[in-house]
Amino acid sequence: MKIRSFLPLLTYPDAHSEASIRNAAALAGLVSAELHVVALEADVPPVTSALSRVLMNLPELIRNAETLSAQAGAKLMDLARGKAEASGLPVTARTLKAAPALLGEAAASEARYFDLALVGWSSGIPGIQMLAEAMVFGSGRPTILVPEGAESNGINRIAIAWDGSRVAARALADATRLLERAREVHVVTVTDEKPLQDEDAGARLAEGLRQAGVKASFLPIRAEDCPIAETLQRHALELDAQLLIMGGYGHSRLRDFVLGGATAGVLRDLRMPVLLSH
Repeated sequence: MKIRSFLPLLTYPDAHSEASIRNAAALAGLVSAELHVVALEADVPPVTSALSRVLMNLPELIRNAETLSAQAGAKLMDLARGKAEASGLPVTARTLKAAPALLGEAAASEARYFDLALVGWSSGIPGIQMLAEAMVFGSGRPTILVPEGAESNGINRIAIAWDGSRVAARALADATRLLERAREVHVVTVTDEKPLQDEDAGARLAEGLRQAGVKASFLPIRAEDCPIAETLQRHALELDAQLLIMGGYGHSRLRDFVLGGATAGVLRDLRMPVLLSH
């Protein structure tokens, strides 16, 4: 069965960087059979308030913002389309407009019609973190975050962050077709960060993967004096893994959405392509 991937392009208030979209499109060529690109353009609602009466040029400011958003979308769409086509990857592209606060939600809804989402990652852009969170927790699809400096020539070696939890199992299931293509899979378990329901969880998963025909090994590691996300990514890179698979932890607390420690750490300091699934 073909893997159909989805690539949202953020254009407002800050646009995706060209490097992050170039790398995401290149990764799509390695893991999927076709790519669907959507430029997320801002549809700024009119403001009727005392502020709008003071700022007589507010309609013009809105038009300018929407024009810049559309221009950024067209540029990024051409870039993604060109990179995908250069890899021989069939690609479709379209524009999706929504209010700025709803761009992430619109992208998550669109992603549900595809197998896999890719989000180009640039640090320090709040809109991209908002988009990534919406995709991971709202789309119901696995999402690969692709950093700007992560040009890849394959997904042959994969690391799995495994603690035996429900979200880790969900991520594992969502990555099945990628695991089937991998030459090596490394199960990585942090043994002393928190109590594990099954102390043999990592070894059991590696054995199960081997029985399924996957070349898999198990690596127990210890928590270090640094964020857990940094520890996991560093060990994955030391194993020459080209992708890290993790469960996406998050929950609602009153009106706020609270990310789990490892998930928040990845979003603060993304060092390699990471597949998150909730």
